[in-house]
Amino acid sequence: TEEQLLEQQPQLPLLSAERIKTIPPERILNINVGVLGHVDTGKTSLVKTLSSVLSTAALDKSKQSRARGITLDLGFSAFLLPLPEQLRGDQKTTSSNSISSSSNNESELNSGDKKKKKKNKSSSKGGSVGGRSNNNSNLDQKYDLLQVTLVDCPGHASLIRTIIGGAQIIDMVLLVVDATKGMQTQTAECLVIAEMTTRNLIVVLNKIDMFPENEREERVKLAEKKIRMALRGTKFEDAKMVGISACVGGEKVAAVDEGGGPIGSGIGDVTTTNAHGEVAGTNNIHGLLDVLQSQMRAPNRDARPSPERFHFAVDHCFPIKGQGTVLTGTCLSGSARPNDMVEFPTLATQKKIKGLQMFRRKANIIQQGDRAGICVTNFDAKLMERGTIASPGTIKLIHGAIAVVRKVRFFKGQLNSGGKFHVSVGHQTVMATVTFWGAREIAKQVEKEQESQQLASNGNAPILGKSSLGGTADLAGLPRLKFDWNQDFLHQDNYLETIPPSDDVLPSEVETSNGDSQPPLHWARLEFLTPVYCPMDSLVIGSRLDTEVNSNACRLAFSGRLVERYDERQDNGRLKTYTKKEKVGRCCRLGDPYRRCDDNKLVRYEIFGTDLFKKETNMSQFVGLLIETDSGDVGSIQSSFGSSGKFRVHFPAGTTLREGDSLYLRFKRYANDPRKAIHQDGTLPPARIGSRVDPPVKKKKKKNGNNNAEELSAANNDAVGEIEKLKGDILENGKSPLAIVSGLFTMEDDISKHKGRKVVCSTTGEEGVIHGSFGKMGKVKVSFENGVSAEVGSRVKMLAG
Repeated sequence: TEEQLLEQQPQLPLLSAERIKTIPPERILNINVGVLGHVDTGKTSLVKTLSSVLSTAALDKSKQSRARGITLDLGFSAFLLPLPEQLRGDQKTTSSNSISSSSNNESELNSGDKKKKKKNKSSSKGGSVGGRSNNNSNLDQKYDLLQVTLVDCPGHASLIRTIIGGAQIIDMVLLVVDATKGMQTQTAECLVIAEMTTRNLIVVLNKIDMFPENEREERVKLAEKKIRMALRGTKFEDAKMVGISACVGGEKVAAVDEGGGPIGSGIGDVTTTNAHGEVAGTNNIHGLLDVLQSQMRAPNRDARPSPERFHFAVDHCFPIKGQGTVLTGTCLSGSARPNDMVEFPTLATQKKIKGLQMFRRKANIIQQGDRAGICVTNFDAKLMERGTIASPGTIKLIHGAIAVVRKVRFFKGQLNSGGKFHVSVGHQTVMATVTFWGAREIAKQVEKEQESQQLASNGNAPILGKSSLGGTADLAGLPRLKFDWNQDFLHQDNYLETIPPSDDVLPSEVETSNGDSQPPLHWARLEFLTPVYCPMDSLVIGSRLDTEVNSNACRLAFSGRLVERYDERQDNGRLKTYTKKEKVGRCCRLGDPYRRCDDNKLVRYEIFGTDLFKKETNMSQFVGLLIETDSGDVGSIQSSFGSSGKFRVHFPAGTTLREGDSLYLRFKRYANDPRKAIHQDGTLPPARIGSRVDPPVKKKKKKNGNNNAEELSAANNDAVGEIEKLKGDILENGKSPLAIVSGLFTMEDDISKHKGRKVVCSTTGEEGVIHGSFGKMGKVKVSFENGVSAEVGSRVKMLAG
C-alpha cells in the first residue's frame, strides 16, 4: 500500500518534542537559511515540508498570499537537528584559527600558513571549515542542538525589494529551481543576490516527479548540467545540487487553505495533506537534509555580550493582548537582554525590553544571528512594519554617504554619474542619486592595503570558509577602506568598465580568482532622496527596479559598502575631484647654444614660445608654471616676450628642442574651486650646467669690387643640412615634390645667390635644386623633379656650385 511504501523511505533526523523542551534556547545554535528562487518553483512547499516550528508569518498566512497563490512577504519557520558531527570535529581541530569578526570593524589576527589558506578555500566549496578561537571553538560544549531558520523569500519580480531585504539576514542559501524549466529570470537575480550575501549555496532541483520515472535519472542529470553551466563564472561553480519533489503531484496541494486546514506536522513527515484530505508525497527530502547537514559551517558570530552594539532587523510587528507589542526579526550584531533599552531611530523613541522569545520559547539573551521576538510595552504596532531597532544612539539619520562599490557584472546597462538608482539598505529601499569616481586611485589604495596586511599578518591569510550574516559587505567582495578627504581624484563622467592599460591596471583588481574579469572598484557618492537610518559599514545594493520585469535582464546594478557619511551642505566643497587640462604651443626661437658638461650634448637653457596665450593675456598669473616637451624636458615660464603673447621659458637641465617643436602646458582644475585656479604636480629637474658655444667669427664684406664669385667658392661649399618638413601634393609615385631643409645656411647668408644649386639626399641619393629661402632662419626650399622619398630628419648635402 501507499502507507507501507512511505514507511519504507529513509527517515529524516528526528528530535522528540520532549527532548527539545528540556534544552534552553541559549544551548541551541541558530543558522539562517534563505530559500530563494523564481516564482512558483515550490519554495513555500519545501519550507512547509521541512519546518517543525512556525512563526506568526510563515507559509503564506496572509489573505493576499492565499488569494493570489504566491508568496508576497518574508516567511519564517524552523526545524531542529542534532549538532552535525563535522562541526564538532572541525571546531576542535582548528580552534587555534581566528577570523575577522564584529560589525564595528574590529578584527583579529589569523593563525595558520598559506597551505591552510588553500585548504580552507577548497573546503569552502564542499564542506565545513575551521572556527573562531574565542567564540566558536568547541561548539559541542556550548550548544546542544542546531536550529535551521528558513527565510522563505517571495519569487515574483515585483517583490525584489523584499527578496533583497530577506537575503541580508541569512547565512546560506537554498536556491530552488524548477527542474523542468531550469534557470529563469528571477532565478538569475536570486543567484546574483546570493553572491553578494553568502558564500554557501545549495541548488535544489524541485519537481523531479514531473519527469517520467524511467527517464527521471537522465533528465535530472541533464538539468544539473544546464544549471552547472549557468553557475560558471560565479563563486558557486562547485555548489552541491540535489533533486527533490517537495510536493508530488503539484505545489498548490501544499498551500495553506483559507479555512485554516492542517499544516504539515513537521520534519520527519513524508506526507502533507490538503483541504480535501488528499495525500501528497515527497521525494528525496532526506537526501536534501543530508546535503544540508554536510554543508553546514560554523557561523561567523560575535558571541561576546555587547549591548552597546545591538542592531536588530525587524520584519514583522504585531500586538498581543495583555502582553504588549512583539517585534520579530534577526539580531545583526551585539546582544540584548530583558530590561535593556532599545531605540526606534525612525520614531525617535526608546522602549525597555519586557521579554525575549526564540520561536515561542522564552530566552534570557539574544546574540548576533539569532531569530527572535522582542516584546515591548506602550508601543503601537501600526507605527512600524519593518525597520531597525538598536542600542540608543548607535544609528544615525544620514542624508548621503560615500561608499566603495562594484558593478554587478550581469547588469548590461551603463552606470552614469548623476543617475538615480533604487538603493537597498537592509529592509529599506529608497531612491538615491549616485556619482562614481576614483577607479584608478582606489585600485592603488587596495594594492597598498593588501601589501600592508600581508606584512602585518606575516603571510597569514584569513579563513574564507565561515558562514556569516548576509548583511556584511565582506561577502560581496568589498574591502574595508578608509576615505581620505585630502586625496585628489580624477574626474570621471561615468563608471569605468575597465581601467585603461596606461593607468597601470592592477591584475588583482581586474581579474577574479577563476580568471574571469570583473568590474573595478569605485568610490560612489549616494545622495538619498529620502534620508535613511543605518550604521556605517552596511551593505548596500543598487538596482534599476523601474526596468520592465519581463525584459529578461538583470536589474541589480551594483553592491557597495558604506564608508563615510556625506552631507551635501557641509561636504560638497571638501571632495577634491579634478579634470586634466592641456594647452599646446610651439617654440618660435631658440636661445644661445650650450655644451652640457655631463653628457657633452648641445642644449639650450632658454627658448621662446608662442601660440599658448593671446596677446591681451595677463602673463603674470602664468609665471612659474611648468612647460613640457615631447622629449620629457621640463622648464618654467619666466616672463612674457614682446606684446604678441609670446613667452620666455627656462630649462634648468637644458633641452634639445628645435624651432617649431611643440610645448605643453599641462595642469588640473578642481571642480569645487570657485577661483578655477591652475594646479600642477610636477617639479623642475635639478640644474645641469654647460659651457656656452660661441658662434663662428664672420668675415667682413669687402667694400670695393664684386665678390660674388669669391662667396660662391668659399661659402657653404659641400654644406650638410637636414630635412625638416616635406611639402606639396604627393606625386603619382608616392613621393613629395618639395622639402624644407635647415642647416645649409645661416640667417646672414644671401640665399638668393645660391638659388639653383644642387642638393643630394645622403640616404636615397635623390637630387634636388634649391628653389629659394623659407623664412628668415636660414632654411631653404628644395624641389625634387621626381620627388623625394627620404624621411624627415634625413641628411642632405649641398654640392659645390
